[in-house]
Amino acid sequence: MNTYLFIGASSDIAIRAKAKLEKAGHKVIAVSRSFDEQTAGQLIGDPVSNELPEIDEHIDGLVYFPGSITLKPFRSLKEADFQLDYNINVIGAVHSIQKYLSIINEGASIVLFSTVAVQLGMPFHSSVATSKGAVEGLTRALAAEFAPKFRVNCIAPSLTKTKLASKFLNSEEKEAASAQRHPMKRVGSVDDLAAAVSYLLSSEASWMTGQILHIDGGLSTLKV
Repeated sequence: MNTYLFIGASSDIAIRAKAKLEKAGHKVIAVSRSFDEQTAGQLIGDPVSNELPEIDEHIDGLVYFPGSITLKPFRSLKEADFQLDYNINVIGAVHSIQKYLSIINEGASIVLFSTVAVQLGMPFHSSVATSKGAVEGLTRALAAEFAPKFRVNCIAPSLTKTKLASKFLNSEEKEAASAQRHPMKRVGSVDDLAAAVSYLLSSEASWMTGQILHIDGGLSTLKV
């Protein structure tokens, strides 16, 4: 049995990945920013403000789930928009890794999240692509610094059917239009991303580090 730490564990992807890992016999320590019925039993902590709980056991992996989708024309973006995205996506991840670095077991895996919009230029994505581009840079830098003790990889999804993306998929017409933009002709599911998280945490990915895993229905690399 391995023990994993999820930061931002109230996200749809985190909930599904947690269930998948626990079904396989692993333990998941979950940290969320707020307490409600969905996050009952989880620890409370805010990675952006660096108010994270103490954990008195060692872990075999850490996944940082918090993210943002700020889509606006560049001319409409304020400095505060860029700063908010950077704080959520980058600073929160930095705080989390630094906080728990001393309890991460040798051979462990750290998983971060980016977006397809870093690889594929997309209009209205300048703020989120800037911050997620920094996450990809952080992934590679930490993978180099921590090798061979830890592995560090990053998942870069396209639009996935989650609460965070609900306003972009809140009608059959919107979902169908988004699906048609992807070579696989559907949007991503939480199962797609939870499977990727589970794989990167597992020993099956033990020779993979410093990689950006594009789980995006082929959008970043294919034209069909």
